[in-house]
Amino acid sequence: MAYSSSARDFVALSDLHPNLARPNVIGVVIGKTDVRGFPDRKNIGSERYTFSFTIRDSPAYFINVSAWGKEEYVRSLSESFRVGDCVTIENPLVQSKEVEREEKFNPVTPSGYKLLLSENHSVVKTSSCYEMDTRLLSLLHLPVKDPQDYYSLGDIIANGQSLDGRILNVLAAVMSVGEPKYFMTSDKRKGQRCEVKLYDETEMSFPIVCWDNESIQLAQSWIPRETVIFASDVRINFDKFRNCMTATVISKTIITTNPETAEANVLFSFIKDSAFSGALHDKMDEQSKDSINLETIVDVYTVEQLKEKALQSEGKLEPVYGIIYGYISTLDIDDNASKVIRNRCSICRFIVSEVSNTCTFCSDVSSDSKSTFASFDILVDVTDHTGTLFSCYLSDCVAEETLSCTVHEFLALAEDKKTALKWQLLLERSKVYFKVTLAPSWRTGLKVTVLSCKLADPREASRSLLGRETGNKRL
Repeated sequence: MAYSSSARDFVALSDLHPNLARPNVIGVVIGKTDVRGFPDRKNIGSERYTFSFTIRDSPAYFINVSAWGKEEYVRSLSESFRVGDCVTIENPLVQSKEVEREEKFNPVTPSGYKLLLSENHSVVKTSSCYEMDTRLLSLLHLPVKDPQDYYSLGDIIANGQSLDGRILNVLAAVMSVGEPKYFMTSDKRKGQRCEVKLYDETEMSFPIVCWDNESIQLAQSWIPRETVIFASDVRINFDKFRNCMTATVISKTIITTNPETAEANVLFSFIKDSAFSGALHDKMDEQSKDSINLETIVDVYTVEQLKEKALQSEGKLEPVYGIIYGYISTLDIDDNASKVIRNRCSICRFIVSEVSNTCTFCSDVSSDSKSTFASFDILVDVTDHTGTLFSCYLSDCVAEETLSCTVHEFLALAEDKKTALKWQLLLERSKVYFKVTLAPSWRTGLKVTVLSCKLADPREASRSLLGRETGNKRL
């Protein structure tokens, strides 16, 4: 099949071969890398520049394209189009590709060839897909891999470190898109990083990291809790720092936004249902607590410093993790057990409806008592010498560790024993690990989740207090 316009005919990508003279091709850009520089072996002391992209002109066919040359030409060409644009390419060089070497760093394509662009001979133009052929637009929503060939996020978590370093396909919805972070590398090159949180029916918070400008720009277009992506050939790693599995966008990766597949449609339905129930946000918080490695939290705050940080954030506060040496000033556990204990779903751990005792998140969970379990759900105030954080969230296993008893043990306690338990913690100096996020709907404007609360070592607390007073807080 050949596309045509009023000016020229385009050769279908499937018909390309090295003996074809001066071909013209058209396609929609489905993947693209950043510009990189390399030492020029022919001109010592100078650099050559390159970038690659992948174009597609049919459901079955796509091909990799590389541009090489001087920095000005390569950067100008790269900046002239993005993923999702339609491009026409005049007079590229068609070369056979060395499959093993090429596909180690580039997207796997069905073509046995690749296209090379040169400043002197090739021309690339950006065109409206509507001007060329509306069929090209639909190609943006077709994954380049078998739509059934992917790992669920739960599968990745379950397999754990056995998948470290593997290249896999992932189908997931977008939970949140972080702000790009910019930095300078040790060799004085500019770098960037953006983390996106994914979710699906099996896992509520899974990080995928973008290190290149192209994928970061693509990610910024995604709408949280409305966008589904099929990410082919992402690298899976175990993050030792955070003690969790992560995915990374690499040069082989091609991301299809809102794929039109049966599998994606199931996930779209899940997004709609879970967003309606309102369960997603709370479920994400529950799982994020489990995945935090407390040893990585080292920043010490006073209550006053934490509130100042929130006020200065102008409504864009990233989650803050830290430690406060303070004491629990409110802990109402001996008043009414129904105020501090709630039932949770045994599958997703979300708090279930008190009326029906069924989970609004897992629609297939019955009202059978075996499908739920009792869990602590306590609001506490945390105070130090500078102020108080009101209504901090102390729940589930963190609450059990703090109180040194399970829910069932707590329910068996007489009222005077519950009061005695309360006073073992109340107004005693504690080391409190926390996570703080902005929450306009929360009474205080901040949602403080307690990740750990244990009685503090007096000498450690004193050293910390002295350090804060002399300005030696680590931030």
